[in-house]
Amino acid sequence: MNCESVIPPARRHERWALGLLMFLLGGCGLAYEYTLSKIASDLLGNSVQQWATMIATMLFAMGLGADVQKHTPANVLADRLISTQVMLAVLGGFGPLIMIHGFALLPQLYIIIQYSLAFGVGMLIGYEIPLMMRINEEDTPDMRINLSQVLKMDYIGALVGALLWTFLLIRYLSIDRISFVVGLTTMASAILCWFLYRKRLARPRARIAEIGGGLVIVSVGLILGRSLTVKAEQFLYRDPVITSITSPFQHIVLTKNRIGNVRCYINGHLQFNEADEHIYHENLVHPAMHLADRRERILILGGGDGLALREVLKYPDVREVTLVDLDPMMTSLATTDPDLIRLNGGSMNDPRVVKKAGAGISAGEAYQNSQPSQHERFATTSHKTVKLHVINLDAAEFVKTFTERYDVVIMDFPDPNSPDLAKLYGRPFYDHLGNALNPGAVIVQQSGSCFQAREAYLCIGRTLKAAGFDVVPYRDNVPSFGEWGWWIAKSGQSAGKTREMLASLKELDIPTRYLTPELVDASLVFGKNQLVSTNQDFTSLTQPRVYHYHLQGWNIDEIQ
Repeated sequence: MNCESVIPPARRHERWALGLLMFLLGGCGLAYEYTLSKIASDLLGNSVQQWATMIATMLFAMGLGADVQKHTPANVLADRLISTQVMLAVLGGFGPLIMIHGFALLPQLYIIIQYSLAFGVGMLIGYEIPLMMRINEEDTPDMRINLSQVLKMDYIGALVGALLWTFLLIRYLSIDRISFVVGLTTMASAILCWFLYRKRLARPRARIAEIGGGLVIVSVGLILGRSLTVKAEQFLYRDPVITSITSPFQHIVLTKNRIGNVRCYINGHLQFNEADEHIYHENLVHPAMHLADRRERILILGGGDGLALREVLKYPDVREVTLVDLDPMMTSLATTDPDLIRLNGGSMNDPRVVKKAGAGISAGEAYQNSQPSQHERFATTSHKTVKLHVINLDAAEFVKTFTERYDVVIMDFPDPNSPDLAKLYGRPFYDHLGNALNPGAVIVQQSGSCFQAREAYLCIGRTLKAAGFDVVPYRDNVPSFGEWGWWIAKSGQSAGKTREMLASLKELDIPTRYLTPELVDASLVFGKNQLVSTNQDFTSLTQPRVYHYHLQGWNIDEIQ
């Protein structure tokens, strides 16, 4: 006999409703896991660790929740199912706010708050799935069909939920709105559950009140969520938050103090401080530009804020710049945010620049700029048109596919505080990069603190050497970050000759706010044994050594 014939015709509509209910529960459960893991990685960094441990905690709690349900009496299964969904909608919806407030106000207890929340959400998800199977068992006693109906749609819902979260929700909604949208979807499943099992409810009116209260709470959260999140997030920063956005790749915050000084944070880590960013960016760009035999074609990897580009555009012989930054939200801010435009000198909106998307590679938009530029920081020399290719792509993917060659390559990446970022400091990346250089070309890599994270700094140098670059270290003090270091190399030239050329630099033929030839010479001097290490390893695809050294240098393992 066909298994489908076991289901009475009168129950077919309930089977479809059950499938829809399980689909919603599966999708929402997965979305809660992703949302809480994303917040954890934004607050603490180390995204791989946070995602792995948060999801593992929730899965463990789901198992306990499935075990706890065995104590639920059969006569209140439907009541408990609705109550569980309402609690899940409220707890999951307000989860990001709970985590942000906990991180800001109770830092000593934050880890307990984070994993208690993950455990609570996991328990509720795990509790409701076997409840559904027990309820469905009354109409479908055949275990084969019961398991198929419940688990099949739950897993399909999880897949769809993951796809929607990854490609739709995180792209168009802030993380706090995502949690409340998922909460409202969970409330919709509670309403569906009430209609589907209303005849089995022990206290139907109480469940209506519960659903109504949950809808009001989650709806208020959705309406006020943005302002509540900003207020909660403000506890994390000394200066007032003026911009807070979450892209699919990172969380970006801009703050401004009472004298108008702007700071930029990505995933809670300071990226630049207006008071001294020029020290960092002038050191990053100008030594490399002055070493190069030519400087017509420039590649900037990272630097989506346009600050390194500001320095590059000071050179009248630059003809083409390719800027590769993973996050289109960052490059968009650099062209639209008034404070960033003021800081980057309008580099992304300069009338000398014709913007083009990288055909076949870029996810960016191609457009001709018509906005005025702030020229005061640029040289007054007449410039020809500069073509700027803004490419929103992972730099590691870009260097595998490009066919162009460049005169100067400027690597302005965040510190290697995750395995994903560590690959940008790895030998495979540098091997591919070697194919992008014209004869006499120069590369420069920002390399973090050569004092606080000295082993990470030295590991970057060893990795560049393993890839065939004869690199020279240099450093300077950036007040917001402390002692900071870079590595620089010229194609086809020994490190000794490169060092000699930098030390003998007589003048900078472009305007600077900080850097002088004397400072370039002084940047080549390190303290005794500061460049000595007993380690000889380097970063590869399977061994992200720079990541581990970075964590050790900043004691991040102890914090987390």
